[in-house]
Amino acid sequence: MTHDLVVIGGGPGGYVAAIRAAQLGMKVAIVEKEDRFGGTCLRVGCIPSKALLESSHKYELATGELRQHGVLVEAVSLDLGVMMKRKADVVQTLSKGIEALLAKNKVTRFKGTGRLAGAGRVAVTGGDGSVTDLAAQRIILAVGSHSVVLPGIQVDGDRVGTSTEALSYPEVPEHLVVIGGGYIGLELGSVWRRLGSRVTVLEYFDRILTGIDAEIASDALTLFKKQGLDIQLGVKVTSARAEGDSCVVECEGRDPIHCDRVLAATGRKPATADLGLETVGLTTDERGWIPVDAQFRTASPGVYAIGDCIPGPMLAHKAEEDGVACVEAMQSGWCHVDYGLVPAVVFTHPEIAAVGQTEEQLKADGVAFKKGVFPYRANGRARTINDTTGKVKLLADAATDKVLGIHIIGPAAGDLIGEAAAAMNFGATAEDIARVCHAHPTLPEVLKEAALAADGRAIHA
Repeated sequence: MTHDLVVIGGGPGGYVAAIRAAQLGMKVAIVEKEDRFGGTCLRVGCIPSKALLESSHKYELATGELRQHGVLVEAVSLDLGVMMKRKADVVQTLSKGIEALLAKNKVTRFKGTGRLAGAGRVAVTGGDGSVTDLAAQRIILAVGSHSVVLPGIQVDGDRVGTSTEALSYPEVPEHLVVIGGGYIGLELGSVWRRLGSRVTVLEYFDRILTGIDAEIASDALTLFKKQGLDIQLGVKVTSARAEGDSCVVECEGRDPIHCDRVLAATGRKPATADLGLETVGLTTDERGWIPVDAQFRTASPGVYAIGDCIPGPMLAHKAEEDGVACVEAMQSGWCHVDYGLVPAVVFTHPEIAAVGQTEEQLKADGVAFKKGVFPYRANGRARTINDTTGKVKLLADAATDKVLGIHIIGPAAGDLIGEAAAAMNFGATAEDIARVCHAHPTLPEVLKEAALAADGRAIHA
């Protein structure tokens, strides 16, 4: 079975690379061990978590905020089973969509665990132990990443688990302890808090959301605490274990915490172990990443790596960009992904989104900049939807006015960051954004006003 390209991994990077390669005329095969395509993102990550975030937010609205709109809902109750079924239906629908796209583009699917088996060879081991050998001119490694569990945390797949288990709790925990104050822990912590859990977040560092602009992260911390999340900073967790139907979390210098469930949300690492890298003379770095050049080529001829397998943000949309760029470079010899302009979104409420450099990064690099800030509370559309918490922060070069970073906390931040990313990819200045006519009343007007504010001339603040 000879192909022009074999892709190992059917997540966002892998299936997108396979489709684009097929569009370019290649004979393509894709190897995926799970029943469903979409990788962690679709099966047990981005998509199911956002489905639960949306459902839990609607539940919270029905139990309180709708009254401010004159909508009176009596005897609101939770049907967790229906909520979970909706989540599963969303995942299944999108997964079937990917299967249809692969079939439409004549990409051949092999079910099983793919492993390099020497130059130009991939061995696919099926669930029954049978092995299928594939030959290919080129091979893309797109196996994604998996959760990192700290020493001492005894994951049992039930009471003490990772984000995978936290997406499918059979009942609302009375007390959930989240280890890690990053986006995964805060998103899933928000879901279960809205549904009635007492949620304690334990973060080792002195802030949440490392990597996000510190001012925005500080605002988020204040808001999340007001919402009822018990966020404790500077906490070193030494162990977590299940004891019957409960759990015990032990921390350095503190009394043990007793709870119903524990979510370990302490990051992710590349799933590059046992890929057969040694059969083609490849090794990973200390973090498990596979070194590649600007065209995603590894040190082994004909072997490429993308997505979470290589350095850069571990984000689905970054992996997709990698996949497209990688296969297009095979044809043209040129590709480019600007990792400095990969947007990031935290889907809490309010949402948090960012693209470009933070204020801390600019200061550390000695870059002179100006800052424009505009609050949602001064936006007409935010008032009409009764969602005025948050702000936009725009950072521009002091000399050239080129936008260097945009950071948002507020409603629809994840959508608004798209305009910011587009503008920055075209090298926009703050003046450029300020001169764009934005429809009124809409939330994107906050971007225009923040751009004006960078020169001290915001109209509505």
